[in-house]
Amino acid sequence: MTTIPYNHKMGAHCESGTVTSLLNHAGLAISEPMVFGIASGIFFGYFHKHKSFTFPTFIVRNRPGDIRKNIKKRLGVKFQTYSFRNEEDGMNKLDDLLRQGIPVACQVDFFYMDYVPSWERAHVNVHFMVVIGKEGSDYLVSDSYFPRPERLNEQSLRRGRFAGGNMSPEGFLFYPTFVPADIDLRKPILKGIDKACFNMLKLPVPFIGINGIRLFAKRVVEWPKFARDTEHLSHEVMKINILLEDQGTGGAGFRFMYATFLQQASEILANSELKNLSSELMTIGDGWREISLFAARIGKNRDLGADKMKELSNLIAERAELEEDFFKKLKKSIK
Repeated sequence: MTTIPYNHKMGAHCESGTVTSLLNHAGLAISEPMVFGIASGIFFGYFHKHKSFTFPTFIVRNRPGDIRKNIKKRLGVKFQTYSFRNEEDGMNKLDDLLRQGIPVACQVDFFYMDYVPSWERAHVNVHFMVVIGKEGSDYLVSDSYFPRPERLNEQSLRRGRFAGGNMSPEGFLFYPTFVPADIDLRKPILKGIDKACFNMLKLPVPFIGINGIRLFAKRVVEWPKFARDTEHLSHEVMKINILLEDQGTGGAGFRFMYATFLQQASEILANSELKNLSSELMTIGDGWREISLFAARIGKNRDLGADKMKELSNLIAERAELEEDFFKKLKKSIK
């Protein structure tokens, strides 16, 4: 039996929660919103047609893995990472690290996590959690979405770590090997904000950032022609609510968590404007939540006529205008 003493904490999002949890275990007192903000986690991208998607979709955070990579770059933390072609090598390495008393983050397909109720499971290859022990053939898992550590049988963990498909985990593992003893967060905060503003305002790509929100507003009215039938369209429209609220965003597509980051950053930087912008983003987040509820309602009621899809489009377009103004002011506030 191997059980590592570990202070399990719930988090808003699996990657930022996992990275925060590991840094806390390594002795760095830092919050999940601070990790998310320094890593420039806030983002938006709309994908109307793409070989990886069978239906138009959108994302509200940076690419999986970028939170860890940006924290490494901006805080000077060093992470050891492993990927495997051979399943046995991957499982043996995990067991070896646990015997050394090292809690290890794993990338898995969420569908195979058997501690998750069956009705909540979905195939998502970029779920992150921490393995903190092993008892017999069961692993002990600290998953930021759950209130206490959970048990996971070896077969399920193996299937999750080596699932195929888009963004296959390939047995990916990581853990911190070095955390600076004294970190001044001021410069990393400014870099994180600057990069987030660049991503939302300046990336010369028509489907990213504010441009992406506007494209979403423009093209969502076309979704009915991509659906097989009303049931399919209903499912896809209700997924707007899931992507904004239920997939570990902390609510409103990470807008509430980023607002918390700005509140904390305002205190560290003694910048009152960031506090004001935090409140503004909370209000913007309320509007994203309105979109979530509207999409859930019309999807559930199969009320998906042209007038309702246009109303949904208008709500999204309004967010684009408000967020463009917000990120311009945020950019100016750190100059």
